[in-house]
Amino acid sequence: MFINKTIDGRNNLCGKNISRLRKEMKISQRELADRLQLSGLDVDKNAVQRIESGQRFVTDIELVFFSTVLKVTLNQLIQAE
Repeated sequence: MFINKTIDGRNNLCGKNISRLRKEMKISQRELADRLQLSGLDVDKNAVQRIESGQRFVTDIELVFFSTVLKVTLNQLIQAE
């Protein structure tokens, strides 16, 4: 059986980094969701919250949008802390 989770039980590697980067930009989860929507990704505040908390898987397409909106590389989003 395959387990698609991190060692600490999270469903993604990028959530903690997205949360940190968003806070560094001093924007709310809703503001990040709004910016993602304006760039063409259909997500809401609840999706951002679930991604940041590690409850939700993240697609490669979503990663590209996050990296664009947060102005970081894909590697910066997925690197372990």
